[in-house]
Amino acid sequence: MLAVKSFTFSPIQENTYILYNEQKQCCIIDPGCYFPEERDELKTGIEKTGLTPVMLLNTHCHLDHVFGNKFVYDTWGLHLHLHEKEKPVLDFAPQSGRQWQLPFDNYDGPLVYLKEAGPDDPVGRENSIKIGEEKLEIRFTPGHSPGSISFYHPPDPADEAGGFIIGGDVLFNGSVGRTDLPGGNMQTLINSIQTQFFTLPDETKVYSGHGPVTTVGFEKMNNPFVKLY
Repeated sequence: MLAVKSFTFSPIQENTYILYNEQKQCCIIDPGCYFPEERDELKTGIEKTGLTPVMLLNTHCHLDHVFGNKFVYDTWGLHLHLHEKEKPVLDFAPQSGRQWQLPFDNYDGPLVYLKEAGPDDPVGRENSIKIGEEKLEIRFTPGHSPGSISFYHPPDPADEAGGFIIGGDVLFNGSVGRTDLPGGNMQTLINSIQTQFFTLPDETKVYSGHGPVTTVGFEKMNNPFVKLY
């Protein structure tokens, strides 16, 4: 089972996640560290727990989720993994940063494109990545951003608490991601939540890009944007 460690960074209060296995291998998801002290906090948090970073992932590439991509690449040499449809969003991020008066140096290393399962891959051979032997399933969840993806870790049969999903800015505790940015669409977002989140077990924890952790079951019953019951 993968463990989850989180940090909250930048004036936009973005959640950065570290997932790690029992062998102390970890992946870094959406590093939002903007200020030098935040980059130090991320590096120290990883090193003090004896973790070895092996992968850099973006759920999507809005500026607050990519502030630290270059730092991670420069520090650990990790290549950025993202969905191909997010490449234009990544390219636009520095311009967005200037507009928000948050200039930053964008990631300039190699890109590794991830893909979700499609009609030629019905059993999902191509839609997962691994941290050691632990699997993260790639779920295509556009709506907030055109190439947004979420990373689902299924539950261990012996773990009654269930699995979790790292969802970026798709589903929040009591809310959903904004859809007024370029490439956003509310109906697409709601469809992503209903088909890619609400089909998971109710006990599944949802780690969002902003705000506190929630669960699939809680959002089904209480989220005013997508409530099912």
